This record gives sequence, structure tokens and C-alpha cells, in this order.
Amino acid sequence: MGRLIKFLIYIVCLAFIGLVAYAYVGPYFGADFSAPQSEIREPVTLDVD
Repeated sequence: MGRLIKFLIYIVCLAFIGLVAYAYVGPYFGADFSAPQSEIREPVTLDVD
């Protein structure tokens, strides 16, 4: 049972390291993580008594 938990911890650590590496290296391979840059304007009506 201890070996299984140890194995799962290793898998989680490797997955985390892989995710961090993909976040840093991804833009070099064409992955774009930036948010879309567009201005949105909407009229707001305030109910003032």
C-alpha cells in the first residue's frame, strides 16, 4: 500500500513539473496563453432614489 501511495506522489509531482514546463516552453511551440485584448463598452443605468 505504501508503494502505491509513493508511486502516486511521484506521478503527481511529474505532472506538476510537466505542466510548469509546458507553461514556460509552450509559447515557443505556438501555444498562446494570453487573454484576448479587446475593449468592451456597455452602458450602465444607475437607479438613484
